[in-house]
Amino acid sequence: MTELSSQAQAVLDAANGAQSYGPGDCLNESRWIAAAAIEALADQVVSPVPPPCEDFDEYAQGFLAAHVKYRSKLLAIAAELEAQ
Repeated sequence: MTELSSQAQAVLDAANGAQSYGPGDCLNESRWIAAAAIEALADQVVSPVPPPCEDFDEYAQGFLAAHVKYRSKLLAIAAELEAQ
């Protein structure tokens, strides 16, 4: 089993602390539940469709870049948890 990133490990630790099964229990589904929660978070907070930018000035370009960057970071953590 590969080692998780510190971000994914923190999410998994929090999920394991919030359910009744132990981390090694075969019934422990906390990583998939956490991954689903992060995917929902990404969809709700950083939607797949970036906001419209009528005049694509420097601020709008930075906002769009941050939008893409943070959405991809959230989804990468979810994918890492699902693959573990």
